[in-house]
Order: sequence, then C-alpha cells, then structure tokens
Amino acid sequence: MALREQVVGVGAAAYAACDAVLTLGPHHPSTHGVLQLALVLDGDVVVSADPVVGFVHRGAEKLFEVRDYRQLVMLANRHDWLSAFSNELGICLAVERMLGMQVPDRAVWLRTLLAEVNRVLNHLAFLGAADPARAVAFTEREALTAVMEEATGGRVHFQSNRVGGLHEDVPRGWTDRLRAALDGVRAALPALRAACDGLGAGVAVLPPEVVLAHGVSGPVARASGVGMDLRRDEPYLAYGELDVPLAVRSEGDAAARFACVLDSTSASVALAEQCLDRLPAGPVALRLPKTVKAPEGATYAWTENPLGVQGYYLVSRGDRVPWRLAMRTASFNNVSALPAVLPGTRLADLVPALCSFFFVIGDIDK
Repeated sequence: MALREQVVGVGAAAYAACDAVLTLGPHHPSTHGVLQLALVLDGDVVVSADPVVGFVHRGAEKLFEVRDYRQLVMLANRHDWLSAFSNELGICLAVERMLGMQVPDRAVWLRTLLAEVNRVLNHLAFLGAADPARAVAFTEREALTAVMEEATGGRVHFQSNRVGGLHEDVPRGWTDRLRAALDGVRAALPALRAACDGLGAGVAVLPPEVVLAHGVSGPVARASGVGMDLRRDEPYLAYGELDVPLAVRSEGDAAARFACVLDSTSASVALAEQCLDRLPAGPVALRLPKTVKAPEGATYAWTENPLGVQGYYLVSRGDRVPWRLAMRTASFNNVSALPAVLPGTRLADLVPALCSFFFVIGDIDK
C-alpha cells in the first residue's frame, strides 16, 4: 500500500490493469546523485513515472542567508558540481549588480572564457555516459580538467570567481596549453558523434509545449525546437561581442538531446577560442572593503548554465548577508517534465532516456 501511495496520477482502474508497480532506485540512474522513480508498468512499458527527489537536500537557500556576500561563492558552486564555475559566476553577477560594480575588462573576458571551458567539461561528462563514447570523452575531459585546475586551483569546485572579478590571473603560458586541450576536444568530436549517433532515437519525445509548460531550458529545450539561449538573447559578460552559434533540432527525442549537447560542445570550443583571441591585458579584480554590504533592494540575475537557465533572486536589507537568496536551477525544471515524457517508454530505454535529460541531483535538491 505504501508503494501504491507513491504513484501519483494513476486511477484505481489503470492501476489494477497494470502488471507491476516498481520503485526504481534510489540507485544512480542519473549518474550524478540519488534519484528514485515511482513507476507503474504495463508489461515492460511505462504507464506513469514520478520522480522522488530530496535525498540530498541541503537547504542551500537558507544557508545563503547566514553567509556574507564573499562567502556565498563556496556554497553556490556545489549544487551542480559539473557546472561549478557557472554557478559561482551567476551569484557574483547578482551581488555586483546590487553594488553597481563594474569589473575589469580582463576579468569579463576571462570569466566568459572559463565559463565556456566549464560548459565543455560538463557536456563531456554526460557524453561519457554512453558506453561507446566513454573512453574518448573522459580522456579529453581529463586533459581539459588539468588546464582548468591550473587556472583555478580546483578540479571540481573551482572557487575562482570573487565579487569584483576573479581570485587571480591565469599563469604564464596557460593560454597555449588551453588551446592544445581545446584542439584535442575538437579532434575527438567526430568519434563522439559516431558513438552517440542514434542513441535513444524515438525515445522519450519531449514536445515543445511541454518544454514551455515546465520551464525546460538548455540543450534539452533546444532539442525540441525551443531556441532560447541567454548568451544570445540577453547577453552578459562578453557574449554581446561574440558570435554565439545556436543549434536547434526538432525531433525532441533522446537522440536529439545528445546531438544538441554535441553541438553545444563544438560551439563552446569555438567561443573559447574567440575569447583567447581577444583576451585583453589588465587587472582581474577590484579591491573591496573588508566588509561588503549590498544596498537595500532586490535583483534577479540569470545565466545560461551548461544544463540550462540558472537564476538568482537576491533581496538585501542593507546588511552584510542576504535577507533572501532564491535559486532557479535548470535541473529542477528539466526533471519536472519527466512524468509527461516517460509514459510509453520501454523499461530497457529508461536509463538512456534519463541520461538524455542531463540533470545533476544536487541541482534539483539544492
């Protein structure tokens, strides 16, 4: 009875007609955290699928409210541990907007560059979930991770952003090493495309109206024909001066989502190289007072994170800590569409379907 009560949206008649009720998890079908699915099956076909989340909930939004503005970076980069740099960046942009702060040009361009490197690292991790692509994806990811570690000091939680810029400049000769790592990723893309070609074709089709109803964003939305990208549509950092390619597909199935991530990886390599070509000289941070207090008011800053739109709603009462800081995370919205998409999927296709939604559990539970 307890298991039956987990299943939402299936009437008693439909429940009785089904062969099995199955709880999938809490294993790691998402590969990056703990997710449980409450499934109703008719044979091996999914009738309903309801994600059960909250296993790693940390109360991050409340923790923000007892940290001063310069301490927020440490918390922000942990909810999506594959997009740590982008998470840091969004919260710094929100605080800097509240302070009316203009960071140095070199910091703007370096932030743009490192955000695109982080996007490539994120995408390679998900592409490596496909067995034929695992070796090449993680080989190139490791080379790029070493370059990112050299610049930031971290392999996962970079903590490179600071309110007012970056914690330090990149080392001498780093740009040449980054170019070499990016060349390796570009050379590996044909093999990755061949390995992922057709993976999940016709599986878990996501219609555009479901994308809009659930606020799905990023490559998952673009695979269903919803061509939104904040880097192009509402440029921030240096994106307004760059050519941001946007690949949109219409099939909306798992194969299209993998293809969109591959397209995004290629685009980010090109954007990173544009940044390297235009990287100005100068300082990378502003000098801040010992205590940073944001003026009373509110702001909302959003960025195009690797998995989709990430937003921070910051409310200040003039103190050194936020009065309220709420997050809009891409993974939460993307996963919310699963109950509308998974019915009709065969059990054997369930894990590829889940992997194609590119979510990190910490980004859901926060």
